[in-house]
Amino acid sequence: MELNFLEIFGTIVGLVYLWLEYRASIYLWIAGIVMPAIYIFVYYKAGLYADFGINIYYLIAAIYGWFFWMWGGEKSKDLPIVHTPGKCYLPLFLIFIVSFLGIAWILIAYTDSNVPWLDSFTTALSIVGMWMLARKYIEQWFAWILVDIACCGLYIYKDLYFTSALYGLYSIIAIFGYFKWKKLMNIQ
Repeated sequence: MELNFLEIFGTIVGLVYLWLEYRASIYLWIAGIVMPAIYIFVYYKAGLYADFGINIYYLIAAIYGWFFWMWGGEKSKDLPIVHTPGKCYLPLFLIFIVSFLGIAWILIAYTDSNVPWLDSFTTALSIVGMWMLARKYIEQWFAWILVDIACCGLYIYKDLYFTSALYGLYSIIAIFGYFKWKKLMNIQ
């Protein structure tokens, strides 16, 4: 196994990101800009092209999330944690399906990816999860639990052991994160 310092650094930033997300801290968005910038290179080198592409989206979404958390609430810096409105579920599901199938098609037709379906699944669900996080919807944790579990296996398969360990930890923390946000939602 080649020691990949960029992957290790990305893992460290990812841990900081997770801790800040767990606490519902607005500063998660700073780590949310740095981490994808690192993983763009890690995933490209590993041939995980959908994950490479999703990190470009993460950079853009982190900027959106930062601004939405700053000015999206009724009072500055006061965006509440809420349940996902019922009217959002069908559009989110359709975005997931279209993204999943579109990304899989691109990976199969135009890349040498040997994991197009799983790479597409995690990427499409991440698109939905990141938007839900930016809106502070508590159900975003369910999307991340699924993504994290799938990514843990995918990254082991691709010999990204540090990243796999990070996503294994993400899986566990995401469960606790849901309950933490639920508690925060009830006291806000």
